[in-house]
Amino acid sequence: MDIFHLSKKFPKEETYSLTNQIRRCSRSVCANLSEAYRKRRYPKHFISKLTDCDAENGETQTWLEFALACDYISNETYNNLLKESQDIANLINYMILNPNKFGSKES
Repeated sequence: MDIFHLSKKFPKEETYSLTNQIRRCSRSVCANLSEAYRKRRYPKHFISKLTDCDAENGETQTWLEFALACDYISNETYNNLLKESQDIANLINYMILNPNKFGSKES
């Protein structure tokens, strides 16, 4: 939601590029995590959705870099959001490496 509110301040000419892209991928992290959890009983499906989640998180980081390079966000904002994104990446990676701790059953 931080990214959504922040992106409201991006220039209008970015509406269908940077603004749309950063909103979509940042929301997709959460949506894919939700899907992964609902598939947690099936390890391969669970891990597959988590890797999608990780990929969307990485894309979000890339769009944040563009926002910084275009001077749409400050270094402080970029660093704070990047730190949050890296924390999320660590949690996703932990889930990928430990699916059994989240109700995933070995076949």
